Amino acid sequence: MLNELYIRDFAIIEDLRLTLKPGFVVFTGETGAGKSIIIDAVEMLLGGRADSTFVRTGSDIALIEGLFDLEPSTRESVNRILDREGLLDDPGQLLLGREIRREGRNICRVNGRVVTLGLLSEIGELLVDVHGQSEHLSLLRVREHILLLDRYASDSDILQLYKEQYQTLGEVRRQLEQLRKQEQDSARKIEFLTFQINEVESANLQPGEDETLLEERSRLANAEQLAHQTEEAITALDGQSEDQESAADLLGRVVHSTSSLAKIDPSMADSQAQAQAIIEQVSELIRRLRLYREEILFNPHRLDEVEERLNMITTMKRKYGGSIEAVLSQAETAREDMENITHAEERLKELTEEEDALLLHLGTLGEQLTQIREEAGKRLSKAIEHELADLHMKGANFGLAQHWDDDPDGAPVGDRHVALGPTGLDHIEFLVAPNPGEGLKPLAKVASGGETSRLMLGLKGILAQADRTPTLIFDEIDQGIGGRVGAIIGEKLWKLTPKHQVLCITHLPQLASFGDQHVRVEKQVKGERTITLTHSLSDSERITEMASMLGGVTQPNLESATELLYTASADKIEAQTGRVTKEQ
Repeated sequence: MLNELYIRDFAIIEDLRLTLKPGFVVFTGETGAGKSIIIDAVEMLLGGRADSTFVRTGSDIALIEGLFDLEPSTRESVNRILDREGLLDDPGQLLLGREIRREGRNICRVNGRVVTLGLLSEIGELLVDVHGQSEHLSLLRVREHILLLDRYASDSDILQLYKEQYQTLGEVRRQLEQLRKQEQDSARKIEFLTFQINEVESANLQPGEDETLLEERSRLANAEQLAHQTEEAITALDGQSEDQESAADLLGRVVHSTSSLAKIDPSMADSQAQAQAIIEQVSELIRRLRLYREEILFNPHRLDEVEERLNMITTMKRKYGGSIEAVLSQAETAREDMENITHAEERLKELTEEEDALLLHLGTLGEQLTQIREEAGKRLSKAIEHELADLHMKGANFGLAQHWDDDPDGAPVGDRHVALGPTGLDHIEFLVAPNPGEGLKPLAKVASGGETSRLMLGLKGILAQADRTPTLIFDEIDQGIGGRVGAIIGEKLWKLTPKHQVLCITHLPQLASFGDQHVRVEKQVKGERTITLTHSLSDSERITEMASMLGGVTQPNLESATELLYTASADKIEAQTGRVTKEQ
């Protein structure tokens, strides 16, 4: 439950700290005093949409903080999220905070640490449910009816399983659509891939081949110069000339001289060995140069072949990649694509079978949901009719129109194929006959404003009994309701308090009389600024406040207010006694 609320510089609220008690808390005050602004602040605290216009004039930051005592019904769920995010401090309490800055930026906090707006909303949804004035309109939106019915039916497990299967079906159908589209283009694509594969395979490319060919082309193009330079080297090393000895001859003389030196002076043995090694190396070099000279070819035809091969490789690299490796990789990719296309029929068959299985399962789950909703609809109709009777609409009938639509691509159920949606097979619409003897007709077409308000009250009263959210806030939900049924509404809201903390803004003293805590909201002018103040009323102050709500603080009104409080107190004691007796 919401234990304490602190608001600073939010709209016309300058600085407000409000301590709230368990049970039924009513807020009263003149129009424009700031009651709904307090509710707006709570919605911001829970992750609602923030706007810099909420920041009080003259301030840069609006601050909202809420301290919650975690009820057993939600403690586990909330603490699981807090533990997941590393935010768990006191398992029994939780502090939420929201800063709204004038420049547009806002900061969310949980237990003093900055969090995302999404996380704040995730936690807030478990703590408080705000029923605003505009929520009467949800009854007029047919698409909302199935959601309201499901809340009452408590079919969350089956519905969640259905939604998961429906989402899977959507993914399978997306893949099927993609495959079928590919199938239409498969002939053209197969032809293109086949051409790529054949072109690369016929080229018979080898990694590094282009570098080898470039070297060969250089040798072929420069064969004459290579032969000339090789011959000159051989001649210098081992050639015969009348006026000059060859290098080999000169080295032979060196070897002979060093050999003679070594015989006389043994210390020259190393020099003699070095000279011998040099002449052997020169002999090996001469041999290799002669072999190289023999291999040099003057072959223009081979040069043309190499040039043609290199041109072909360049073209392939330009088409399929910057290297021979890239070209070969592209061919492998094309083979894989061909294999995928070849096996597309198999995958298509697998997905079609999966689609059929999902449709069959969804049909079974959808049928179960339909049965649950039919039974819940009957219970809901009786419960709401009972509530409406209490709200002075005795004889009014409430019902539901529930039907399926056929769809050849839908879920098989018996002999039918039924259209399915994200919430099941059903189309649900609330029906009402406000007066006895009238047939049931769509609620959106026949209910007046006051009747819609009573229907919403009845529906929320029924749904709230199954609602696990610990704090329920009703913002002027008595709008359009006369004073004669105010006490009934107050009693019904008070009866929700064994499982909920209920906060309600009201203008009806009959409703306010059932409050366990009565907070007056008023505005004052401080200097030249308007501020909102709150005050938790004592019993005597409640009498004065309710007399004012009845039309003025006069003796008759004071007596009427006293009677209202006395009657409400007696009704609450009687209800509590009956509740204890029933539990025993």
